[in-house]
Amino acid sequence: MTYAGSGVDIKKLDGIKSDILKSLSFKRTGFGAPLGGEGHYAGLIDMGYFALAITTDGVGTKLLIADAIEKWDTIGIDCVAMNVNDLYVMGIEPLAFVDYISLEKPNPELVRQTMIGLNEGARQANVSIVGGETAALPDIIKGFDLAGTAVGVVPKDRIITGKDVKPGDVIVGLPSSGIHSNGYSLVRKVVESAGLKYTDPCPYNKKVSLGEELLTPTRIYAEVVGLAKRFNIHGMAHITGGGLMNLKRITSYGFDFTDPLPVPEVFKFIQKTGNIEDEEMYRTFNMGMGYVIICDKQDAGAIVKMTDGTIVGKIVKEGCRIRGIKMW
Repeated sequence: MTYAGSGVDIKKLDGIKSDILKSLSFKRTGFGAPLGGEGHYAGLIDMGYFALAITTDGVGTKLLIADAIEKWDTIGIDCVAMNVNDLYVMGIEPLAFVDYISLEKPNPELVRQTMIGLNEGARQANVSIVGGETAALPDIIKGFDLAGTAVGVVPKDRIITGKDVKPGDVIVGLPSSGIHSNGYSLVRKVVESAGLKYTDPCPYNKKVSLGEELLTPTRIYAEVVGLAKRFNIHGMAHITGGGLMNLKRITSYGFDFTDPLPVPEVFKFIQKTGNIEDEEMYRTFNMGMGYVIICDKQDAGAIVKMTDGTIVGKIVKEGCRIRGIKMW
């Protein structure tokens, strides 16, 4: 099975994004003008000494699993995480968050549980939820959708874009909590094609159902805000949909992952059940490494000691390999 075969073609999506950027030609000038180019993890606005950063994202089809077992109390964590993690990679401290819930029909229990997760995500990220929108759209929405927008600030001289990344830099990988919130179109196709139910016991963890295991919330990497202030970090990446292909967003140099993080059981289960090739797995999922920090060799040891991260490889001139498997 493949991600494209499950209905999500990353190459086609990239083409659509490129067309969108070409269409959005108007730019404000003066105070509040945009900073930098498009295509990074967050949009930046010039606010004098500071840059204001904005990013937006949703939870995706992971919501369908929450619906299947009527457990919605963690998806709010995912929503916050997918946004604030995209701010962290540029050295940005998140401040505030707004959410958007669209419903096929009013469901008070779904909304109540969703708020539990949003509040917990906000606590973990130390952000205030300052507003939001709830809409009933029976002619448009089947089920419901959850998305959000996060706002943060960073001194302009501390923005991390990846421009300082160079061959020889060390790569520190931080573990993920699981699948996070990407690749679920493929996950669901694997599970459902195998005739499994989300209420079935998890094959490798009998204490929970398969659905509960797949709903493990996305990790929020709040600790990297302090790291960005203390160390000269050259680049960071949040490994989301597209897996290791996300690394192309921060540098044109290559990556050599000689000692990748251990692959969690959930990915082994998905790969075996769906008969998925290694390359496809690493181009779709985080495979146990949800966040990457790139730095000088002399800083890598200290960063590892201050986190649960591990040195997983180094920056090279071109290409990307993980234990010899060529990604690009």
